[in-house]
This record gives sequence, C-alpha cells and structure tokens, in this order.
Amino acid sequence: MGLVCKSAITQARVRLGEAPLRELFRRVARPPAVPGTPGAWYRQWRLVSFDGTTLALADLPAVERHFGRPKAARGTSGFPQLRLLVLLETGTHAIFAAVVAGVVTGEVRLAREIVRHLGAGMLCLADRAFLGYALWRDAAATGADLLWRARRGTVFPCVRRLEDGSYLSRLYPSPRHRQRDLAGLPVRVIEYRLPDVPGGDPVYRLVTTLVDPQAAPAADLAALYHERWKDELVLAELKVILPGGQPPLRSRRPDLVRQEVYGLLLTHFAIRRLMYEASRHGPCDPDTLSFLGTVEFIRRNLPFHAAFSP
Repeated sequence: MGLVCKSAITQARVRLGEAPLRELFRRVARPPAVPGTPGAWYRQWRLVSFDGTTLALADLPAVERHFGRPKAARGTSGFPQLRLLVLLETGTHAIFAAVVAGVVTGEVRLAREIVRHLGAGMLCLADRAFLGYALWRDAAATGADLLWRARRGTVFPCVRRLEDGSYLSRLYPSPRHRQRDLAGLPVRVIEYRLPDVPGGDPVYRLVTTLVDPQAAPAADLAALYHERWKDELVLAELKVILPGGQPPLRSRRPDLVRQEVYGLLLTHFAIRRLMYEASRHGPCDPDTLSFLGTVEFIRRNLPFHAAFSP
C-alpha cells in the first residue's frame, strides 16, 4: 500500500512538473519589509544580499548526469549536487529570487542572472568572490547601489582621499586597462581592521557605488557589511532545517529535483513571511525570531487544518 501511494504521488508530481512551482515563486516572492522595519533598511536603501550553496541529491545515474558530482579530496563526493544562488532581503531573511544549476556551474555565472532582480532603492551586499568588472557593471546598471567586499590582491588606485578615510578609485576590466586608465568604473573603497576577530584578515576592503561620504559614512558601511554573514544561517534553514536535517533531497529525477527545490523555496518564503507579520504585531526585529521555533509551531498546528485544501 505504501509503495502504491508513493508511486501515485510521484506520478502526480511528474504531471505537475517544475514550471508551476517556479512560476509561483516568481510571482509571490517579494521583499516584505516596509519602511521602518527594524534591520531591513540603511537610511533610504533596502538591504539585500546574495550568496550560494550546494545541495546533495539522490545518488542515481540520471541525477548525476544532469547536475554533476563535485570532486573531493579522495576522488568525488558521496552524492551528486546542485548549485543554488539566492537573493534575499537582509532584514527579514526572505528569499525573493533564486537560480538553480549543475554543481559545475560557477557562482559568478549564476550571479549574472540573479542581479537582474536588483532595482533602484536597494543596497546590495556581496562577498569577495563576486567582485569583477562585468558583474559589477551589470549589477550597477539595474539602478541598485552596491557594497561588495574585494579580494586581497585587487588593485584600486587612490584617485582622491575622502574625509572619512575612504577614497575614490576606479574598477578596471584588466591590468592593461588600469595602466592606460581606460573604461574604469568610478567606485569608493573603504578599508578597515577587525583586530578582535580570531582568524580574520589583516585588512578588510569594501567597494561601493555610494561615493558621497556624507550620504553613507565609511564607518556605517563597514558595520553594515557584516550583516551579510547571516546569509549562511538562511541557507542552513533551507538545506538543513526544512528537509529535516537528512540530506540528500528525496527526488529521484532531475525534473523533480528542481520541483523540490522550488517547493523548499516557497515553503521558506511562506515561513519567513509569517515571521515578518508576527514581528509587526510584536513589534520587534524579525531577525530576533526563531526560524526553527516557527517551523515547530507550524508543524504542531498542521493537524488542525487538515480539512483545508493546500
């Protein structure tokens, strides 16, 4: 009986396909915070960030052919994997855009798709792996402002030192362009130290489109950037807490793997939206509410709604 039921569910999922869930996520997932939501804004800018992760999948030939299996220290990993890049609202942790691909696809390539969801009035935070001329140019062209960390070896010539210690510079496509001062994009560079962080870098460098130190002081932006570190917690909610802490994902076909990922994204967004609404009744910072506690509360209350259509 259990096998028959499981087979029927799989057939129903196959008939449904990935597209309806992907389209539903595209339509409903929006940054929920309104002006005044604690932690969601810096002055007039809505804070957003993007980051990537991998998800382990069922160890089946068809799944491996489609998504790939990453290399490991002793050959290859135990499971095939997919790569997921998400764009989220920093203050509410609500994911409102995502890109799914095979594990061999680099995060920078996926970021070219995710930045299309940026827009005017946003301040986007991103890690040092993403800072490059083409991606920066495309992200800035959306009208959003950017605050990204720079790699240690990236060269930024000082054009003019500003009163808050930051300096104006240019981001170039290549060293040759920099030597000839060709096609440079105007940026502002902020350098600072975190002496009390064990294992931290000697100097942290941020690059931003916010070139006016009066509108965005360097000390503010340095403190603000580290909100991005919470992205790792959001990714853990998606890949550990919601699946029940038992990788890999259960789907045994590539199309159903993608369907399952969008199901997880929709569920995560619904929970985060519920947490945001609860914080408004508090009122409190949405960041102070427990995601795991909310999931457990929802699970305890599901039997009371069993008569209603999903």
